[in-house]
Amino acid sequence: MNIDLYRYSLCIALTLMAFFVFRFFFGKVPDKRLFANYLRSRNLMGAALLVLAANYAVHLCFDIRQVNVNAAIVMNLSTYFFGYGLFVAALHTLLNRSYITRKIIVRHCLSWLLYVILSVSALLFTEDGTLKAGLIYSLALMLALYGFSLASHLLKAYHRAVKKMDDTYSDHIATYVRWMSVLTYWMLIFGIGCSVLTFLPDNLVFVWVLSSVPFYIYLYVSYQNYMLFYETVERAIESDPGPDLPVTETFSCNPEMQRLVQEWVEAEGYLKPGLTIADLSKTLYTNRTYLSAFINQTYKVTFREWICGMRIDYAKRALLESPDRSIAEIAEKSGFLSVSNFNASFKEREGMTPTKWRISNLSVRQKNADLTK
Repeated sequence: MNIDLYRYSLCIALTLMAFFVFRFFFGKVPDKRLFANYLRSRNLMGAALLVLAANYAVHLCFDIRQVNVNAAIVMNLSTYFFGYGLFVAALHTLLNRSYITRKIIVRHCLSWLLYVILSVSALLFTEDGTLKAGLIYSLALMLALYGFSLASHLLKAYHRAVKKMDDTYSDHIATYVRWMSVLTYWMLIFGIGCSVLTFLPDNLVFVWVLSSVPFYIYLYVSYQNYMLFYETVERAIESDPGPDLPVTETFSCNPEMQRLVQEWVEAEGYLKPGLTIADLSKTLYTNRTYLSAFINQTYKVTFREWICGMRIDYAKRALLESPDRSIAEIAEKSGFLSVSNFNASFKEREGMTPTKWRISNLSVRQKNADLTK
């Protein structure tokens, strides 16, 4: 082993992690009650990084890898097991404020304790050789399965939250939480990858250390960026008055509802910025559950997709009928809260930006006009 390279890599990782841990615990957030949940999540993530940093510190200070390779591997696996729970709890908290319960805490701690007991038993009570190696590989597999299980539950919670946002709000609020999905997949790959990389031969073990650096940087930057949008997301969630009473009538054939919706569309009610399904349900004198189901079944899309589609159709007409109007003006007139959101939604639907679409279609219109002369 190139001990200097190994120590340098540990120093690099520890320096970054110390900075990130400090920022997660003590970084400033707006002094508002609304940010309490964000702060709780950030503290949990800081605790996760602190646990991993402590693991690196033990490697750096005691050269445990040189003393006993198997002990170093078992320590890494046990640390990752505990860290997984903290990582997932931190992200889950952002999606569901009531996620952390005594039952969740006890279950995770008992699972980790059992894993540690199995790990220590495999390390201390078996002779070096095939049996010990097989047990340690089995522990790595258990860790990977545990991480996969946690990530699967987190992704399900993420998709439920996105579906709820799309069924409730006309604005694409889900874009503000998309980083959690990316981070979860990365965490899954990173966690399983580190479980494998910890078995690298001594001359390559520095790769195990340095491979974590990009993940931690992305994690920190994502949390910092999310703080800018957190208030928007949280206010949207807080403004949700809760579920309506279940409806018992059918909505597959409801001429009265179809008439009311059609009149509202013709009046261009969808151009109202920040429109929610609660707003529309009050206008149409119905409840949100019924209206959401009606939209889902009638138009085969979510509430957000339905509103967004009509807004983009309106914007397309404005782009052609008013070539001199700016994109920002048309975006605002069409009901979008920002130009960036308008551009992203337009490109997702039409495959190009509003500017390119306008140029392309104005050119086609001009050619058709020339041909008719």
